[in-house]
Amino acid sequence: MNLDAFPRIALFDAPTPIQRLERVENALGLKGARLFVKRDDLMGLGGGGNKLRKLEYLLGAAIAEDCDTFITTGARQSNHARLSAAAAARMGLKAELMLTDTVPRDDPAYLHNGNQLLDGLFGAVVHHLPRGADSLAAAQARAELLRAEGRKVYVVGSGGSSPVGALGYASCAAEIEAQEAELGLRFSAVIVANGSHGTHAGLAAGIDDPRRVLSFTVLAELAEAERGTLALANETRALLGRPALEAEHIGIDGSQRGEAYGIPTEAMLAAVRLMARQEGLLIDPVYSGKAFAGVLAGLREGVLSGDVLFVMTGGTPGLYAYQPAFSG
Repeated sequence: MNLDAFPRIALFDAPTPIQRLERVENALGLKGARLFVKRDDLMGLGGGGNKLRKLEYLLGAAIAEDCDTFITTGARQSNHARLSAAAAARMGLKAELMLTDTVPRDDPAYLHNGNQLLDGLFGAVVHHLPRGADSLAAAQARAELLRAEGRKVYVVGSGGSSPVGALGYASCAAEIEAQEAELGLRFSAVIVANGSHGTHAGLAAGIDDPRRVLSFTVLAELAEAERGTLALANETRALLGRPALEAEHIGIDGSQRGEAYGIPTEAMLAAVRLMARQEGLLIDPVYSGKAFAGVLAGLREGVLSGDVLFVMTGGTPGLYAYQPAFSG
């Protein structure tokens, strides 16, 4: 992969570590399987999280184009929006966030805590849009207004999941392969949450065997997630000069999505508590919480075996917006 051909800025210290979760293994009574976690939550900027991998390339492109403003979209408690605000602040760009009320909640914790608190703290201009609004169209319209004032604007959609953004996880795939060589391991599965598809698509674009990547959709219905992930993976592979993938190369599980995006499930709550109480680690309730619930189910049922790697993507500030769900 010729990743050096693309503008990139450094936003975190790489590689992020891989650690074994022996206490979780013991709690599950595993035999013949080992569970590891890649700590993509351990990125110091803006509260940490995997979106910084995408933002290294997205802001790299924006700066290469001499932009002074970065506009992106997401749900009210978007981790990507929060990290976009932090990374833009670090690089001296103005940030504007188009945030949609995707999750049907109006309690104070969700409306004002978590990522919402941090968006303002990082100095972003936040625009709130009603449920069902076309946030990308709103972002483009806002960009045109700012351009008319002489600003230079870079716009990216939800999750930073453009082909350029997904390069961040193509790079992560190479990072994982290098760590496998150092550790003397080969993971049977590399597991992630799938929201806007960019993490899975980027890994599939960069890893030696994309069938090793498994994701749990937390946003789209399964068929839509499969289509979107395959399309984005192939757009990213095209940037890298790699051959296109087929549908059989993209493995996504729809069992953990629950009622809808951002709506807690009992399995998610149990998974977050297990990780916290056995390992002292915090995973978010919207993405990693549901995906880790899928990992636990797969290990218990024997669907997952060998050495399994779970990519822990951060989003810890979101826990504070979900206080009511954990209070029972």
